[in-house]
Amino acid sequence: MLKPGGRLAILEFAVPTSPLFRYLYLSYFRHILPRIGRWISGHATAYAYLPASVDAFEPQAFTQLLRACGFIDVRADPMTFGSVFLYTAKRDR
Repeated sequence: MLKPGGRLAILEFAVPTSPLFRYLYLSYFRHILPRIGRWISGHATAYAYLPASVDAFEPQAFTQLLRACGFIDVRADPMTFGSVFLYTAKRDR
């Protein structure tokens, strides 16, 4: 539970918009990361869900959802060439 006036911060993966970085990022994310996840965890499906989850995530829709939930000062700041976003918001009353 966030107190009135409290700050929310969420760091979330995203698909970069730069064509070159997007290609490199998605190649790693779809082919290399799942293999590393399987190797480290010993589970065949470890990290396999991440690419689909990131592809489906919409930064604008998420900021709209935060506003609809009553948050104010909502921001979505891209970081690392847009591969992650830092979402911040403040709870109103």
